[in-house]
Amino acid sequence: MNAPQAGIPHVVVIGGGFAGLWATRALARDGVRITLIDRRNHHLFQPLLYQVATAGLSSPDIAAPLRHILRGQRNVEVRLGEVTGIDASTRTVALADGDTLAYDFLLLASGATHAYFGHDDWAPHAPGLKTLDDALAVRRRLLLAFERAEAADTAQERAAWLNFAIVGGGPTGVELAGTLAEIARHTLRDEFRNIDPAEAKVCLIEAGPRVLASFPEALSARARAQLERLGVEVVTGTPVGAIDANGYRLGDTFVPARTVLWAAGVAASPLGKLLGAPCDRAGRVLVEADLSIPGHPEVFVAGDLASVQQDGKPVPGVAPAAKQMGAYVARVIRARLRKQSCPPFRYRDFGNLATIGRMAAVMHLGRLQLSGLLAWWFWLFIHIFFLIGFRNRLIVLINWAWAYWSYQRHARIILGDEDAA
Repeated sequence: MNAPQAGIPHVVVIGGGFAGLWATRALARDGVRITLIDRRNHHLFQPLLYQVATAGLSSPDIAAPLRHILRGQRNVEVRLGEVTGIDASTRTVALADGDTLAYDFLLLASGATHAYFGHDDWAPHAPGLKTLDDALAVRRRLLLAFERAEAADTAQERAAWLNFAIVGGGPTGVELAGTLAEIARHTLRDEFRNIDPAEAKVCLIEAGPRVLASFPEALSARARAQLERLGVEVVTGTPVGAIDANGYRLGDTFVPARTVLWAAGVAASPLGKLLGAPCDRAGRVLVEADLSIPGHPEVFVAGDLASVQQDGKPVPGVAPAAKQMGAYVARVIRARLRKQSCPPFRYRDFGNLATIGRMAAVMHLGRLQLSGLLAWWFWLFIHIFFLIGFRNRLIVLINWAWAYWSYQRHARIILGDEDAA
């Protein structure tokens, strides 16, 4: 067992995402020892994950090694490992390698995974986007679809390979659909001999009444109009009934499509259930006002794994909320060490952004609602600003500038086994 050093409180942070990393950095000057545990060695800027999936950016452009990010913070040890058990009664965390860590404070911020609403058999045929591995697998599927359409023997086979469907009309689905339409109509122009990539059909399917449901209705309508101008078919009010290797079903109609992507739902990390605390239907942990779990004020949950209600509405599972939760948990720990109290967590909503394509985006910031070019520029600079590391910001800016003028996407390399697509 890895026991805390005498007199120095030990903070264990599970998850190197936005909540975990922001909490860790906020405790840099406090008299605590921190162990940050993650299954992967990097912090990922998830809002740009779809750019890796659509070949606009490379993996290192939106990710950075946790050890590098925290290299100057001497009170942190980064641990690459998988958590297999949490015992709140003994204040210990068990790892897959057999080691056990004792803690004085615990922050669980392990994020979320895909949710297929009881249809887990759809997962192999409709991958989602949560990790870099997911993004590279999606990129392989997208690029191979055009290659296989080029080699198809029949018109029906060619059409099935050129039919693309994205299930889910939230920001990820909208961004994927718009970018994929641009790739087909501009990026791949003149590169094939037997097919015209512009004939690809991109369908965005949303079970609810409109896309971008978290945005005001007027912006949602503008987003739909911008998608349709790009050539995306937008289907709302109709849930997908089935998905298999050959296509998907809408109502009574089966649509042949060899590439279906999932952006419709998320479920909380299964680690939340290890705490023994009450959870909501999505598996998120129901936390107290200070983000601790009932009966254990030393155990906190933050980010996508936390179910937090504010003013009668759930706090959204977005990056700004996770950052604020992580920083707040650090304040609570600091206050506890000083035997002080801390006010309840309050989420500050700085607005919503979603990009639809080149020079097309929507933005909602309080009473301010923007769409089109100005919203796109705002979206671009906000995302560059929040990237970790100067190199990443510079490289992404250069890549986007090149893509803006040329429509080219530099990361169109197919990796992995073709049979896995």
